[in-house]
Amino acid sequence: MVIREASKEDASLWCHLRLGLWPGDGRDAHGEAIARMLADREKGAGRTAFLAFVEGAACAFIELSLRQDYVNGCDTSPVAFIEGISVAEDFRRRGLAKALIEAACDWARSRGCTEIASDAALSNHTSHRMHLASGFEETERVVYFRRWV
Repeated sequence: MVIREASKEDASLWCHLRLGLWPGDGRDAHGEAIARMLADREKGAGRTAFLAFVEGAACAFIELSLRQDYVNGCDTSPVAFIEGISVAEDFRRRGLAKALIEAACDWARSRGCTEIASDAALSNHTSHRMHLASGFEETERVVYFRRWV
């Protein structure tokens, strides 16, 4: 297993992994999001991604940002926030998510963070189990509401 920060050369592999997590967004939208993230990182903005490779195959990714605003359940600022994490189904239960989260924690510490946070839909029990197995603790549950005006 190799974990490394994603680069411009990884854009196609990264895009494919993003499509697995967020299939509702098209390849073009993912490509644009990746280009923005890479450009932001070049400017020193607090965003990055790491990819995991097994036997040369890109099979997992994690995307991170530094959030300066309040992050639910956290006490400090900035907070490293996992914007997305996914392991291709054939590669699950091999420790890839934990390894990506450790890389994320190293990245967060290097930016002065003492907390890393994440979220998951209430119905995403697989994600809940992964977070708990990776050392996260649940801090709160939220239900969002809207009303047309």
